[in-house]
Amino acid sequence: MKAIRIHEDGGPEVLRYEDAPDPEPGPGDVLVELRAASLNRLDVWIRKGLPSVPKPRILGADGAGFVDGRRVLINPGIEHDEKITVVGEHMDGTHAELVAVPSSNVYPIPDGMSFEEAAAWPLVYETAYRMLVTRAGLREGEWVLVWGVGGGVATAANSIARALGGRTIVTSGSDEKLAAVEADVKVNHAAQDVPAAVKEATGGHGADIVVEHVGEATWQQSLQAARAGGRVVVCGATSGPNPPAALHRIWWKQLSVLGSTMGTRADFEAVYELVESGRVKPIVDEVFPLSEAAAAHERMESGDQLGKIILRIPE
Repeated sequence: MKAIRIHEDGGPEVLRYEDAPDPEPGPGDVLVELRAASLNRLDVWIRKGLPSVPKPRILGADGAGFVDGRRVLINPGIEHDEKITVVGEHMDGTHAELVAVPSSNVYPIPDGMSFEEAAAWPLVYETAYRMLVTRAGLREGEWVLVWGVGGGVATAANSIARALGGRTIVTSGSDEKLAAVEADVKVNHAAQDVPAAVKEATGGHGADIVVEHVGEATWQQSLQAARAGGRVVVCGATSGPNPPAALHRIWWKQLSVLGSTMGTRADFEAVYELVESGRVKPIVDEVFPLSEAAAAHERMESGDQLGKIILRIPE
């Protein structure tokens, strides 16, 4: 089969479009003939170098295709007791013509949804749902601050929060991106004081929940923007993992800082119902042929995307 593999750490130039052995399904596995896969920030981190990931590795957590003629999408989190194996990180992934996964990790693609749309949502929507609902306990009417709308998790968090009755405040450094999304309040974080804008929108109280995935560049403002007793839920740190702690803000405001990563099968199935019902709809940014994965990585690292970057896989 054809696949995108990495044999060493580095930039997009280390991505090789090459022949790779067909996967051999184990007991309880199915072989998915892939038609689309998406790019996640996880793929960039692995490409740049995660010591826990052996080489060569086929990247890709999300994918959609056929199993025995049925259109299916993949839940990228494989549960083993209390441990989760992530497709494309702990095993070869979906940036290939074929992938083997447990039969319990494939779900029917909802009617009317393309392969590209089906591949766009699983990892980021599962991650965002767990952040908002399972960890932060989102309640109807609460204010949710989402940094950097445009990327996968942020776009998913905005969509899910709105679908569940939350009121969203989204930020971006691009007025064009802000104009393209639906939200209660839109803030250009390159030109405006985000904590001040949040306080103004919420009657001086602050956000009930802050979706924090940026890290060093936004951490101080996240703590400032949260209301007293609010929840700051963290799933990543794309700008760096070591911001000043600002512990005084955490104790004086009695904030809850919550870590969150991926999700359980229950989280996935809950968000699957939201997608299947049409209450949330994945956003596709740009589609690249599998052979042009390096260009897809370059687009992700440019920060210009709005929604998910997709790799189309030939028949």
